Amino acid sequence: MEKVALLKCDNYDLDLVEKKIREGFELLGGDGFIKSLIPYNSKLLLKPNMLSAEPRDSIVVTSPVIFEAVIRIIKDYTDNISFGDSPGFGDSKRAALKIGLMDIADKYGVKFDEFKEEIHVRLDDSLLIKSWNVSKAAYESDVLITLPRIKTHAMAHYTGAIKNQFGCVIGTSKASFHTRVPEAENFSKMLLDLNKVVNTSFAILDGIVAMQGNGPKSGTPYNLKTIVMGKSLPSVDSVGSYLIGYNNPLDIPALKEALNSGYKGVLLNDIDILGENIEKLKAVNFKKAIERKDFTFGNNFLTNTLRNLITPNPWLNKDKCISCKRCSEVCPKKPGVISMKEENGKIYPDFKLTNCIRCFCCQELCPVGAIEPKYSLAARALKFNKR
Repeated sequence: MEKVALLKCDNYDLDLVEKKIREGFELLGGDGFIKSLIPYNSKLLLKPNMLSAEPRDSIVVTSPVIFEAVIRIIKDYTDNISFGDSPGFGDSKRAALKIGLMDIADKYGVKFDEFKEEIHVRLDDSLLIKSWNVSKAAYESDVLITLPRIKTHAMAHYTGAIKNQFGCVIGTSKASFHTRVPEAENFSKMLLDLNKVVNTSFAILDGIVAMQGNGPKSGTPYNLKTIVMGKSLPSVDSVGSYLIGYNNPLDIPALKEALNSGYKGVLLNDIDILGENIEKLKAVNFKKAIERKDFTFGNNFLTNTLRNLITPNPWLNKDKCISCKRCSEVCPKKPGVISMKEENGKIYPDFKLTNCIRCFCCQELCPVGAIEPKYSLAARALKFNKR
């Protein structure tokens, strides 16, 4: 069985977080486990979530407290530590500075890689994608430890350890995947392939304060008070998603595809959960993201028509919109989906939904949370909206 450590952690006090993560490693096998995970002086990369340049206490990104606590622990095993990410929009160095990761890295002699240099590799045993361009630093690391946060997501429903490595695809190249594999099933296969490419070694999932609602950028905080740790990304995500109310891990597209593709430790019965009782830490009244409902029918025209009818659409809150045009810039289907139009002296994005692939990049990267996924009146009448 795959092993996962589940810890209760009430807040972001640095000493407390370090203590809890050390407890997690002890549950998984202690010093011997860490030495097997991190061979002496191996090249180790920390992969935080730096979705955008956010304040250090933001629930959008990896907490700098988690980042520092992990560095305190692993520096006893290797001096060759770096960190990096490629945000969906903007500059990674600016994000690292604003979040507070750069100051911590400088304090402990941890190097920063901007993920600007990519390498082309092949994955012959892929589920879907064989040809890849990824961050050279991520690919060439000996050990990659991912530091995601539990968040909701319009397309993935839940985002955690598996999806965090999407940041190893550099910059605007991410948009091409939304166009190439817009369906949740294939997008999930792509993410599983990506984790094979960069060989993600271990996950430390921050659920001390999770994001609920309109994630992964504009949701609200939920004090879940948990940390989840393990080598198996599907197992870590299965525990993480269960904590926020997904009783069946197969409701999460990435976990469903992991099970279908032969990954072990997807179902809770196949996971040895060490530490806390998962039932005692489960969230109450956690607000999930609006979920997509994808169906397959024999007739392609009928399939597309019904999918457009019952899948949530990007909806603009004009009161929040600041006319920054970021949504139109990050749309992987541009031009053709989002155009900027003037209305009452202000410029707003206008969506041509017949061309929209519902990847929700616009919602994910809107700096002010002005875009939300919402069902049409027809879909609500058909009761596809669970809310």
